Amino acid sequence: MSGMTARPIELLLSDMDGTLLRPDHSLSPRTLDAVRALRDAGVAFSLASGRPPRAMQQQIEALGVDLPTAGFNGGSIVNPDGSFLVRHTVPVAAAVSALLLFEPCPQIETWVFADNQWLLRNLEGALMPLERHVLGYAPKVVDSFEEYLPRIDKIVAASSDHRLLVELEARLHATTAGQAQASRSQPRFLDVTALQADKGQALATLAEHLGVPLERTAALGDGGNDTAMFQRAGLSIAMGQAEEQVKRQADLVTGSNLEDGAAEAIERYLLRR
Repeated sequence: MSGMTARPIELLLSDMDGTLLRPDHSLSPRTLDAVRALRDAGVAFSLASGRPPRAMQQQIEALGVDLPTAGFNGGSIVNPDGSFLVRHTVPVAAAVSALLLFEPCPQIETWVFADNQWLLRNLEGALMPLERHVLGYAPKVVDSFEEYLPRIDKIVAASSDHRLLVELEARLHATTAGQAQASRSQPRFLDVTALQADKGQALATLAEHLGVPLERTAALGDGGNDTAMFQRAGLSIAMGQAEEQVKRQADLVTGSNLEDGAAEAIERYLLRR
């Protein structure tokens, strides 16, 4: 968090799930109108998500985003033509550490994203069907993740056991320090990404690409993986349903994603500034 800026905001970078999207993963008419009004006012708008870039296309089109967007928590920044502005993969040693930690846990569904695919070892996980609906494409079942190790964009530990994910996150911080990072993008997901896969760095990269000073940027999000961009943005806004530790790192707090909090933030804090 860099503190509230008195200067006009020229760029808003927003999280998707839990922020722009309602709990059913839809975009409300009010949110679509607010983003349209923001862009009409000359403020650049883009997305930063833990999702694979492939799973962001529907929202990119609906919101009319014509700038590079950040997937995999900033690990991949993709130009509108599909080429990479930036791409960082998980180092092999860190990927092996994470997989060895996750796979023995029966409460954990281990998902690997590589080669533009969603990979898993079986289709038995309880969370898999919902994720398939959210991503908009089916997973590929593989016997082993070994051949993909040099090209992994993200590893996810998915579980309804939130306490276990917190414990695993702490253990990963110890075993992969300096190699990769672990963060909970949603309460049920623990993401492992490259060290450089950071929404704060994604904001800085996009701002530089557009020629916008960081103090004239804003960030909007709800998860632990959003606080990195809170720390870099000139103005940071947390969603109302975010955990308290996330809210404490933001300049402002808006309504929840059940209450069109993203639209409220745009209308109240950006369009009226």
